[in-house]
Formats: sequence, structure tokens, C-alpha cells
Amino acid sequence: MRKQTTIKKSISISGTGLHTGCNTTLTFHPAPENHGYRFLRSDLENNPIIKADARYVNKTQRGTSLNYGGVEINTTEHILAALVGLKIDNVLLELTASEPPIMDGSSIEFIKLLKEVGIEKQNADVDYFEVKEPILYKDKDTDSEMLLVPADNYQITTMVDYGTKVLNTQHAHLNDLSEFEVEFAHARTFCFLHELELLIEHNLIKGGDLNNAIVFVERELSDEEMKRLGQYFGKEEVKVRPEGVLNNLELRYSNEPARHKLLDIIGDLALVGKPIKGRIIATKPGHGPNTNFAKHLINIIEKEKKSMPKFDLHKKPVMDIVEIMKTLPHRPPFLLVDKVLELDETRVVGLKNVTMNEEFFNGHFPGAPVMPGVLQVEAMAQAGGILVLKQVPDPENYLTYFLKIDNVKFKKMVLPGDTLIFELELIEPVRRGICQMRGKAYVGDTLVMQAELMAQIKKVK
Repeated sequence: MRKQTTIKKSISISGTGLHTGCNTTLTFHPAPENHGYRFLRSDLENNPIIKADARYVNKTQRGTSLNYGGVEINTTEHILAALVGLKIDNVLLELTASEPPIMDGSSIEFIKLLKEVGIEKQNADVDYFEVKEPILYKDKDTDSEMLLVPADNYQITTMVDYGTKVLNTQHAHLNDLSEFEVEFAHARTFCFLHELELLIEHNLIKGGDLNNAIVFVERELSDEEMKRLGQYFGKEEVKVRPEGVLNNLELRYSNEPARHKLLDIIGDLALVGKPIKGRIIATKPGHGPNTNFAKHLINIIEKEKKSMPKFDLHKKPVMDIVEIMKTLPHRPPFLLVDKVLELDETRVVGLKNVTMNEEFFNGHFPGAPVMPGVLQVEAMAQAGGILVLKQVPDPENYLTYFLKIDNVKFKKMVLPGDTLIFELELIEPVRRGICQMRGKAYVGDTLVMQAELMAQIKKVK
């Protein structure tokens, strides 16, 4: 187990986006515990934020793109690989365009920048996805396979095979993330000449340069083709090296393509949202299979989450009913939280004992009492209100108003005698008094209700 980390201060890097050709600035900002990786588009109105989440992947051609609410982030993998490679857990990534700078087509410039600013240890433990049994994913369209097996740390073995003379079967292996900077961060993106020609034809690499990608040439080129490529890239002379690489770049590793594919796996699987403790064996990986596998892992994690988290109901609560009434304006019979078991800057766990003495049972199915779903939501909202008011130094002077409730699902009836546990966590940092939370409610080891809540706090005194 290790502690979560962020960076010590903000730092920026500028360059050209590979596919858009736009000048763009990427700024890495420190972020709080349990924040993870999120992108902020400062060039758009209201500065929308997108979580680095595989469920938001919308395109995987020549890179991994995210889209949430119509806001897009392109080519995410090289940045995320750098953060994972340095074991940095919480960062806000601000962009002035949809795409980060491509730099030299690898992760090394981002690594250098992050090391320059320094890494800061935080208090919370890292929440790993620990692999308990083998997980196999097969992509029928590409013949790719991803196998994840238990291991004590993050390991990756990858194999690529393009069936050409210039690029046949290659392997790469990462034994531990401590190897990433030296052995993999320098590996650059690559493509074949026929792919490059297609991209040029469709105007899809406006920021492409012979210095930020390796181009493998699988056939002889005429002088006319050489001249045309030189004109496109602004080069007086274009050559094919003996190893079949276009331009004057030298390969940094004999298996640089396989190493870059491993780098891409690390970046794409960062979209799982948790550091992985396990060994991946990848055959013919690509952004499509990688991100589909990431979605598969998220589904497994979500299923595991449905079982009751371990809360100690017998230890002294963080807040008892008297302390809760000092924070919340609610009073019985409308005060629906009896205890707060856990509370920090981003998460709250509240408890409600459901008894036959509840006022609402007088009129709600008195012959077969069931706690109304709307009151379950209200109880969850009250627990969330305690979390929201944690963000201000004088909570007694504020009120919490809920603006929106989304994705409410009731899984099982809540009956008299049940102990209802509410667990809520921030979806993103509180800004301008607006708080977004994801909540789950449990009885015993069963998930009974879940919802996403948006609230606003306003000063009233």
C-alpha cells in the first residue's frame, strides 16, 4: 500500500496538436485526494471538466478521444501514460484546445516536466484494482487479446505482429512502473506509409511532422513520391533509412513500436480510474481493444462495488444526532440521518435507523410498511448536505439547496428494522458553491438505492 500523490504546483507545456494542427497549451494542476485524472477545457465557456473515464471514449482511430456532453478531448494516452508511469494519482489537466501537444510523439517531455515540478505525497491510501482471478478479453474485430492475471504490482507484456518485412513480430515487457521512464517513455508513435498517405489525403494530421512519428515504409518509393512527401512536411529531402524508416530519425530501441504500444496500453488503461495491481498480457493491442478492455474492467469494478463496503457500525461516530443538528437545519420528524460514521473532504458515510415509529408509516402502506423512495433520496441528500457544508468554515451560516437529482435507482425495499447506510463521494471539486455527488445506500450487504445529486450552498446569515 502506498499514499496517493499529486504535483507540488502547476506547470505548463505548449506545442502543436497532432491531428488538429492547433497550437495548444497543457497545464498540469495539483488536485486533491481521490480526484484522479480530469481534463478541463479552458477555451470553452464555463470551463467544462471531463473525467478520464473509458465510458466517455468516442473515437480510437490513431489515438484515444473522450467526449462528454459534446465536449471532446483528443489523444489522451501519452499524457496519462506519463502520470501513471510516475505514480501520480491526482491531477487536473487544463487544455486550451481539444488536443494536447504531440511533442515528439512519446511521453518523455511530459515526464521531464512533471519531475521538474515535483511530486507531493498525500494522506489517503491508493485505492487499487487488485486482480483476484484471471480476466480475459478478446476483440473479435481485431483479433486482439488482453489477459489480466493476479500479481503484486503492475506488469505488462505485449506482442505486436504486422506481418511485414520492415515490422514483423516484436515483444516488450514492463516488470514494474519504475522502469517506465527509461525503458518506455521515449518510445514514439508510429504508422505505415500507406496509413500516412490516407491521413494526409483526409487532412487528419495537420500537426504531423517527421520528427514526432516513426513512419515505416513497406514498399519502394519513386523520386516523385519522395518529393511530394518532402513538400508536405516542409523538408528539402526525404529518405528511407536501411531499417525501412522514413526520414532521418534513428530508432531509439530496436523494438520501439512494441514499446510504444505498451506505453499506449498504460495510457488507455488509466481510463479505468484506478491503479491496477496485476499482470497484463496483450496480443496485438490497439486503442480500440485497450479502451474496450478498460470498460470491461470498469464493469467488473462496479459489480464488486455493489457488495456492501465494510463499515464499523460500533465505533464512535464522527457526528452524533446532536452534532448533526448543529450542522443541518432539519429537525424530527424530518431529520433523516442519525449518525455520521465517516467524513472527510470528499466523502461521507451516514446512517439511518428505520423503525416502525417513523411518522411517515402512519400513512404509507401502514399494513405493509415500506420506506418511501422519495424519503430515501431525502435522507441521502441530508447526508450529502453534511459533506457539502464540510467545505465551509462556518456551516451553521449556510443552507444547502438541491438543484438536480439524476440516475436514481431503487434496487430493494427498505423496511422497518433496517439500518440504512448512505455513502456519498464528490464527483468533482466544489466550485462556486456547486457540489456534485454520487451516492449509494446499503442495507446489510445489499445495495438498495443509488443516485447522483447536485447541490448549492448559500449563506443565509
